[in-house]
Amino acid sequence: MAQRVLVVDDDRTVSDVVCRYLEHAGYHVDHVGDGAAALAAVAAAPPQLVVLDVMLPVLDGLEVCRRLRQRPDGVPIVMLTARGDEADRILGLQLGADDYLSKPFSPRELVLRVRSVLRRAGGEQVTAAAQVLDDGGLTVSTGPRVARLHGRELALTLREFDLLAHLMQHPTRALSRAELLERVWGWRFGDQSTVTVHVRRLREKIEDDPANPRRIVTVWGVGYRYEPVDD
Repeated sequence: MAQRVLVVDDDRTVSDVVCRYLEHAGYHVDHVGDGAAALAAVAAAPPQLVVLDVMLPVLDGLEVCRRLRQRPDGVPIVMLTARGDEADRILGLQLGADDYLSKPFSPRELVLRVRSVLRRAGGEQVTAAAQVLDDGGLTVSTGPRVARLHGRELALTLREFDLLAHLMQHPTRALSRAELLERVWGWRFGDQSTVTVHVRRLREKIEDDPANPRRIVTVWGVGYRYEPVDD
């Protein structure tokens, strides 16, 4: 059965092109043109992924993203932002979007991004076989894609999970933002602030004191390093 993608964009020209390319790629595509309709559509029939524009009538895309992240199913979100709207892009990532594209964009690139996010959502690992990573009460199981801290399951987005797993797979090694962008997001180029935002969100979920992190530490001038923690 084809995977369902919900496209949320009030620009009919853009949405027609996006829907056509996604349909040609084999997805079942639904379309709505405002934020309230998007929430209603997800509630009625949850899709496997939402392509979400930021600039929407009724409810903007950032508010829709925030409300979708309150759902337990964690539906993946790819956000569309206007070129130069760095604040919207960063806020969208902070709210839990899994990926983003800036307009104007290539429809083919959008299809590749959607495919990548859905692959990860389905549990397909682009690295090694399934692992269980355990450190200081933090357990990450890459097979079922479950992370727990002291027995409590963490609500992580797809990218947050992949980033945490990659960091824990390379303990004590300094990883640059560019390397993380390529290994976790699959991008050979892009805005490295994406990594910074996701690290900030991860710290809020796994660190006792996010302002003074012990696990994911900053390596100034390089990027980040995962430091094992004693129980």
